[in-house]
Amino acid sequence: MMVLDKDLRATLLAGLAELQLDLGAEQIDKLLAYQAMIAKWTKVYNLTAVRDPAEMMTHHLLDSLAAVPALRRHLQAAGLQQGGRLLDVGSGAGLPGVVIAICCPMVTVTCVDTVAKKAAFIKQAALELKLPNLAGLHARVESITQPFDVICSRAFASLLDFTQWSQAALAPQGVWMAMKGKHPADELRVLPEKIGMFHVEQLQIPGLQAERCILWLRPVA
Repeated sequence: MMVLDKDLRATLLAGLAELQLDLGAEQIDKLLAYQAMIAKWTKVYNLTAVRDPAEMMTHHLLDSLAAVPALRRHLQAAGLQQGGRLLDVGSGAGLPGVVIAICCPMVTVTCVDTVAKKAAFIKQAALELKLPNLAGLHARVESITQPFDVICSRAFASLLDFTQWSQAALAPQGVWMAMKGKHPADELRVLPEKIGMFHVEQLQIPGLQAERCILWLRPVA
């Protein structure tokens, strides 16, 4: 098991270098502890279909970490370096919400899921990993009305459903950050005119030969 832990750390460090993502030793430890928590809980609660630790590292952690540099750039451009509010919709095991909470301690992250066990896992992660900026919420996203600067999702729903369901939670200057596989041209075509995409970023996931992108959307005046 020790070799495995060492290998996971090496994979994580190599991935962070490739993503040019600078994290402190404590943040790296928390990411590894978080992955161990997912593995432990998944045995009982089926948080994720991915069980293999090496696969979990690439498909979940590094996949989520790839979005962090883009998010940091957006927060800086929006003048939110000192603490934006982020809502992760359909968060599941906390991907990417918990990863963002670890990497961006100034950002207040709320992970919402309709499955009680998943929301409970997020609350436990906040306690165990000592993340005061992380909260788990068991609710439907449509019921949330407090304002968030960034609303994100990772392979959660179509762009239309994602933006419509979470519209009431978007702050006046807020944006949607949709993490997708290949560029969803069909989904973009059916968005109403009042929602516009203002930026798209292709992501390279270390160790994963798969198409990934982030679509940035906002209401059009």
